[in-house]
Amino acid sequence: MIKSASWILKHKKSVLAVFTLVTILSAVAQLFVKVNYNMVDYLPDDAQSTQAVDIMEKEFTGAVPDTRVMVTDVSIQEALAYKEKLEVIDGISDVFWLDDMVDLKTPLEVADQETVENYYKDRHALFSISVRTGDEVRITDEIYELIGEDGAIAGEAANTASSQKMAGSESMYAGMLLVPLIIVILVISTTSWVEPLFFLTAIGVSVLINLGTNIFLGEVSFVTQSVAPILQLAVSLDYAVFLLHSFSDYRKETEDPEEAMKLAMKKSFPAITASAATTFFGFIALTFMEFQIGSDLGVNLVKGIVLSFISVMVFLPALTLVFYKWMDKTKHKSFVPSFKGTGEKVLKLKVPSLIFVLAILVPAFLGQSNTSFIYGTGEQPENTRVGSDFKKVEQEFGETTPIVLLVPKGDVVKEAGLVEEIERLDYVTGVIAYVNQVGAEIPPDYLDPSITGEFYSDNYSRMVINTNQGTEGKIPFSIVEKVETAAQGYYGDDALALGESVTLYDIKNTVNQDNKVVNILTVVTIALVLLFSFRSISIPVVLLITIEAAVWINLSIPYFTNTPLVFVGYLIVSTVQLAATVDYGILFTEAYTHYRKEMPAREAMVRTLDEKTFSISISAAILSSVGFILWITSSNPIVGSIGLLMGRGALLAFIMVLFVLPAMLLVLDKVIKKTTYKANVYEEK
Repeated sequence: MIKSASWILKHKKSVLAVFTLVTILSAVAQLFVKVNYNMVDYLPDDAQSTQAVDIMEKEFTGAVPDTRVMVTDVSIQEALAYKEKLEVIDGISDVFWLDDMVDLKTPLEVADQETVENYYKDRHALFSISVRTGDEVRITDEIYELIGEDGAIAGEAANTASSQKMAGSESMYAGMLLVPLIIVILVISTTSWVEPLFFLTAIGVSVLINLGTNIFLGEVSFVTQSVAPILQLAVSLDYAVFLLHSFSDYRKETEDPEEAMKLAMKKSFPAITASAATTFFGFIALTFMEFQIGSDLGVNLVKGIVLSFISVMVFLPALTLVFYKWMDKTKHKSFVPSFKGTGEKVLKLKVPSLIFVLAILVPAFLGQSNTSFIYGTGEQPENTRVGSDFKKVEQEFGETTPIVLLVPKGDVVKEAGLVEEIERLDYVTGVIAYVNQVGAEIPPDYLDPSITGEFYSDNYSRMVINTNQGTEGKIPFSIVEKVETAAQGYYGDDALALGESVTLYDIKNTVNQDNKVVNILTVVTIALVLLFSFRSISIPVVLLITIEAAVWINLSIPYFTNTPLVFVGYLIVSTVQLAATVDYGILFTEAYTHYRKEMPAREAMVRTLDEKTFSISISAAILSSVGFILWITSSNPIVGSIGLLMGRGALLAFIMVLFVLPAMLLVLDKVIKKTTYKANVYEEK
């Protein structure tokens, strides 16, 4: 390490120049990274909805009607005029309305009233449209221009457009809140006004390089774009703090800044490596998810941790030595209050802490195992246009979710039988198919392709099934199951379904399996890192129980408050919280085991609590602030959910490390001594 440090410091100006150049190139490159807002693209290739989407794109020109447009206070003729105007907007296809279901030449009074009211009610007209993927922002803007302030748009396209519009501005807003807050926290923890800028510069450089290198991946998910940079900053800022605190300590022992930095790099390297390794392997577990949003985020976070580690161990020493005089010129008195006496106070709560955790551990585990989940983006906030529009449409027409069914073409009798069976299902309001819209008795070959093209391709027949339920939940998922069961009864595995509710049903089935895999991998990999770091069997168990208890308590709160949880947030946080906050336990336990070699267990614990409570509280405050600011600033329910869970999880982990971990280490002192290789603990004579 000393040789490497000497080389880095000898070429410090060259190091700064290289990192500056790479950072500038990365900042430009990240502008060309595409952001994907379509969750369907992240399902595994063998998911049936993925196969169905691929087939429909090849076989049919039209797409799934995924969006509803409502215009208010219009007559039948005015509604038809709006339909024509919608059809000419580039990127909109398959505009369905009342005239596709009933003959408008006959009085509406004689038509089926339930069918009529699905499309036209109290002079409000509701159109179902298909919006081309990738152009949602432009298309929805054109629709709003057409329908005015009183009109409304609800559905996938509206949600996607809203997410795209808000992503950039919200990330900027989050950064504007976060950076000053982190600077304040770091100023309190240091004795120089500019030192926090060194921390943020080192990690900021690695964040920008990480964003820029995404150009080699082609695209990233909207979750990754919103969450990864801020999470990377939060979980790796500690590395910079470790290094510069060691540098400050060695400056008191030697007058040569270069020598002080070499010693600081040598001393902090094991701690930074252990901290980075646990986070690295925790994030690696995300890459094993079949639902590839987790994999996408995992790759970015793993890449980010490696880049942060390199930046702190290579770029930060060079930066500090070039500008260390600024640190000397901007010294200020320490704002840190004395924590002497903390240890004695905490240890008085040793028994109550253990009793409390043992009492809530099983309920917390069962609670987080039984939380109800949202598998999509969830409801948009009502204070946004898309959220208020959804409520308007729902109040007038209720919920409508289309399911598209693709079955092999050729057997009209089978099609007619399937349509009749599906029409009898609960919550199905109508089926649009050739056999009931044109007539099974009319051969398709005798009709114009513009008519038959909506229903038939070369190989498949397409049916659109309208339901009066939402996109997810017990009833919507049961509808998907019944439709798929009915279709398979006629066509076996050749029948394929697609649509938002079908996609979410497939996501549910995929991520439930992912949850087990990711959690097991996270725990096992982190346990192995801890095993080699502490050379102990018992210490990794104690640390994992401490942090996992915080994770379980955090994730059980939605169950006990009867609040559904966005599943992507749950899955990511159950991994990220463990990987990021186990560092608090590592820092604390390393200090304790060091002092335990010199003094009795209680005395070592008191000293550890007095010395490390503040540094752990700073780390927790930063990660918690990041989470809560994400929650406050994001209108995207997935990102907001991740933020809330992360903010709350960091606080819970801090409380567990401060109160429960010391109690467990003291109670299990003899066990730890026997199960640790070369423990060399202090023995009273």
